[in-house]
Amino acid sequence: MHERERHRIILSAVQEKSVVTIQDISELTEASEATIRRDIAALHVQGRIRRVRGGAEAVHPPQLGNLAGRPFRVSESVNIDKKRAIARAAVELCEAGDAIIINGGTTTFQMVHYMAGHRMQVMTNSFAIAEHLVKHSKNSVTVPGGAIYREQSLILSPFDNDAIRNFYARRMFIGAQGVGPLGIMEADALIIQSEQKLMHQADELVVMVDSSKFSRRSSLILCALDRVSVVITDDGVSEEAARMIESAGIRLVVASPVAQAKEDSSSVA
Repeated sequence: MHERERHRIILSAVQEKSVVTIQDISELTEASEATIRRDIAALHVQGRIRRVRGGAEAVHPPQLGNLAGRPFRVSESVNIDKKRAIARAAVELCEAGDAIIINGGTTTFQMVHYMAGHRMQVMTNSFAIAEHLVKHSKNSVTVPGGAIYREQSLILSPFDNDAIRNFYARRMFIGAQGVGPLGIMEADALIIQSEQKLMHQADELVVMVDSSKFSRRSSLILCALDRVSVVITDDGVSEEAARMIESAGIRLVVASPVAQAKEDSSSVA
């Protein structure tokens, strides 16, 4: 990743989380911790962030009340080739006329690029996904009521009368902060509350995660593995992670970013 892109990610991250660690940024950018230390030092000298022990903080801390998840614009370009391959595999599970739920996230967002020719009934709590499908596809789109969280591009509501309970779906597609033996993990209680309400309205749960998510952990469990029907990941998945998924009775779909990139380039040509 180019230095300019790393700097953009660091600046966006500290504006949302106030303080970020070197390890957090290293995972986001897939750069070494030594490289991130140099980036933080350079931005500190420029007066754009403050260098602190083990990380960086915002010069002007953000207001309280943001979700714990990463901002949409921070995560959108991370592992983009893997996300595109996973998203295409997800859309290939769908059929014309299906009713599906797409939970907000940067991996699930990539599904929109392969849905232009589909005619499905889609419920999503993602403002970005809804906007793209309305503009660039013939799918019908339903969104729940609630507040819009701009940075995560999510529509969330603590109330029951938000249209979710009136929508039935064959499948629900979600991303995750992490996947482990205890289940699917998320970073924010409000996000979990929204996802669990949506999950009740779908027969099958499809989890879309790049291979790095099998080594990440969070303090909050969304659901146990026995609630998951399909896991879609990239070909960097370890044998240990693959065995964990398959031993839980879950269908594992492995997508190839290289093959996906070739298909995308040939379709453009």
